[in-house]
Amino acid sequence: MIARAEGKFLRITPTRVRQVMDLIRGQDVLAAQAALRLMNKRPKEFLVKILNSAVANAKVKGFEPKALYISKIVCDLGPAWKRYKAAAFGRAASIRKRTAHIKIELDLKNA
Repeated sequence: MIARAEGKFLRITPTRVRQVMDLIRGQDVLAAQAALRLMNKRPKEFLVKILNSAVANAKVKGFEPKALYISKIVCDLGPAWKRYKAAAFGRAASIRKRTAHIKIELDLKNA
């Protein structure tokens, strides 16, 4: 692991994030950034920010972005916001607004 970044308590469901994550897992950094730039899915916004943060962390350590690839990318379930809406016969139906924790780790291509 050369560099790592994570975003926590992101207001998006982990299942939606995992669909986009599977497309960039294992790619080199420049190819992943290009793929995310052309994508039209909401998780892209979160993934671009976290990936750019990981690249910046690697630059601080003295590594070039073109020599890095995404070695590990994980999306875990965060705490859910619990809300209620009115239902028939005076009952309440629960709504769970899910959050996600995304972690990205970068490593050298030749390692």
